[in-house]
Amino acid sequence: MTAADPVVPAGDGALAEPVERVGRGWTAALSLANGAIWVGWFGPLQILLASQAEDFAPGTGMSKETVLAWVTGAGAVVSLAANPFFGALSDRTTARWGRRTPWIVAGSAGGALSLLLLAGAGGVWTMAAGWCLVQLTLNAAFAAITAAVPDRVPRLQRGSVGGWLGAAQILGVVGGTGLAAAAGGTGAGYAACAVFTLAGVLPYVLRHPDLRLPASARAPWAWRSFLASFRLSPRRHPDLAWAWLTRFLINLSNALVLLYLLYYLRDRLHHHDPEEGVLVLTAVNAVTLLATVVVGGVWSDRVGRRKPFVIWSGVLMAVATAALAGWQTWPGAIVASAVLGIGFGVFTSVDFALMTDVLPEALDRGKDLGVINIANALPQVAAPALAAPIVTHLGGYRVLYLVSAAIGLAGAVLVRRIRGVE
Repeated sequence: MTAADPVVPAGDGALAEPVERVGRGWTAALSLANGAIWVGWFGPLQILLASQAEDFAPGTGMSKETVLAWVTGAGAVVSLAANPFFGALSDRTTARWGRRTPWIVAGSAGGALSLLLLAGAGGVWTMAAGWCLVQLTLNAAFAAITAAVPDRVPRLQRGSVGGWLGAAQILGVVGGTGLAAAAGGTGAGYAACAVFTLAGVLPYVLRHPDLRLPASARAPWAWRSFLASFRLSPRRHPDLAWAWLTRFLINLSNALVLLYLLYYLRDRLHHHDPEEGVLVLTAVNAVTLLATVVVGGVWSDRVGRRKPFVIWSGVLMAVATAALAGWQTWPGAIVASAVLGIGFGVFTSVDFALMTDVLPEALDRGKDLGVINIANALPQVAAPALAAPIVTHLGGYRVLYLVSAAIGLAGAVLVRRIRGVE
């Protein structure tokens, strides 16, 4: 055992509340694995799927935008179901390599293979099938990576670990986009993302042994009880329900801000180059987010509190979103983007730690985190349905951003309803 590894308790240590702090090596390896999964997602999402949609759209009777929306929508549906499902399977895994490691390996290897299959897609149907396979397999790995944190990290270190995972996520998005753009073609782009996705998880699975769940600690198998376990009663677990709702509302607010940003710059601000404008705002947002995502998590660990950080980061994001409604200029958009990055950086790390603090049972950590992760994906589906009628019939972008600010503020205020943490 090295200084980078936490102590592995004997017996049913997989279900024990961790007390030994994890080392920098463990955190770095898990963060790299997390970033590798996001490379596998966002290389296709940012560039490669759009290129394929443009190639396959002629002759289908659909525009390239419609093809892309249909394919990514199908993948989103798979993602919503796959994350909690594989989290629950990893909870029940009693392999000698541990609960999470087998799914990290299988999911990343399956994701890499699925990316290569997607590279060879010959039409819309095979493209959609390939992307659904990517979502299915990479969500298996992501669910296990996420669950490793409450398995191994003590409560008062989860903010800093969550911060590093958040930073890796951002860098994974940027890295996936860069690999896809620099590879020199769609097939080469998918191959580059596949190699990085698989290689990025190896340091964690090879160097850091996982906790093994004894077979005696696993509940007897029954399909009915397994499926029923996904229903989390707000009455029995009110803290988890409020935490889910606050995450959903703040992520929905953020999704509403980003959805029509290109159109906002072009049609409302009359920016001379709206595509370049989106790139500038994204870069500003990423810089301020990276500057606060780790700092916010470490700070919350040191003071031993979560809720004030989540509340005030949500309030800050709501103020920035309202500025897009009231200060409709290019400098106003830059300031709002920077402030949104500051707020979302703190929220990303501390809210993750807060989620792990309200998990009801150690036996179901993976499944419960998978259900919580739906609050990240569902806003991407809900945002277009809410934003389109507001922009077209109910007042335009000013009303859209005011509604978004109100939703985010509601999410921040409702954090106070969580009683089980400081």
